[in-house]
Amino acid sequence: MSAEYATFGLAPAMRAGGVLANGEYQVHRDFLDFIVNGRPLLFHLSDLDAVSPLASDVPPAIFTHHVRGLLLEAEAPLSDDRHVIYGCPECEGLECGAVTAVIERAPDGTDSYVWRDFAWQTADRADLQLNGYHGIGPFRFDGAEYRDALGQLLARGEPTARRRVLLIGARVAVLAKLAAALRTIGIGAEIAADAAGVPPDELRTYGAVVFGRAVSAETREGVRASFDAAGIRIAYVDGLAPIIPLLVAQIEDALDPSPLEQRRLMRLGAVDGTADVEITSTCRVQLIAYRLDRLSRTQVHEVFDGVLEPGEHRVTLDAKATKGDSFVVARTTDSVLVAAIVR
Repeated sequence: MSAEYATFGLAPAMRAGGVLANGEYQVHRDFLDFIVNGRPLLFHLSDLDAVSPLASDVPPAIFTHHVRGLLLEAEAPLSDDRHVIYGCPECEGLECGAVTAVIERAPDGTDSYVWRDFAWQTADRADLQLNGYHGIGPFRFDGAEYRDALGQLLARGEPTARRRVLLIGARVAVLAKLAAALRTIGIGAEIAADAAGVPPDELRTYGAVVFGRAVSAETREGVRASFDAAGIRIAYVDGLAPIIPLLVAQIEDALDPSPLEQRRLMRLGAVDGTADVEITSTCRVQLIAYRLDRLSRTQVHEVFDGVLEPGEHRVTLDAKATKGDSFVVARTTDSVLVAAIVR
């Protein structure tokens, strides 16, 4: 094992929820990702759809147990001193598969922790020959840095996530459908005419405010003033169109807690029949176009679904996808971006 140390840290991340093109739902999850040498460890695992055990929606006692396990203050949950590093975002069960690794104190007696023998595991014991991640690790972390990062979680408790949004608009039927879709993927939603008279403690529970297209400038300014008066910084979303999957994608983007420099999906634009997308690591990217036809029906066009290498990519949009007011959604497992298609 190399004696070189890797840096260790934690950063907020999410598994992007959404209403998918096939009508299915994908659950939203907020969690803390492991940052190794300044880069999310999850990005080393290509297109893996998974979350760390340090998720904001796990019970406090379980969250604390996970932290103590990573600190080697609690027994490893799996045989051979293996710990779950990333698990299924839907059920977190080992039967769905999980990335596991051995966590141990450095055998040379130095004050350091070692993560080694990463593997994809679906049973009680990992088969390193068949399912090992041979290109990842081992990582040696300085003991003080490692304990400080994880120890802060024990001091302040589990990560908080404002997983509620306030919906303000004139079309109640659309707002009701949007609220139902958000709740299905694990995001709370309330419908209101404005934010006047709402106590600051309640305002703090919201992560975003969504304005319908018909909301007046006066109402928008009043809502912003209510949050400003309470000293709360919040994301504001201007709904592009009454298309539920599109609005959900806009909200997911607004709720993304991860630092910009640690996201896979960096940029999306759509001009003159092409979509330009920029990503930072190899991953699966889906591009879906939405528009309303003359009868106000939602039309969906799957533009692209494939694995892309890091960098900038240009994808041709079908002519049917760009008629009238149309929009494109780019999605990876952990991020979503939305852009109007400009002609």
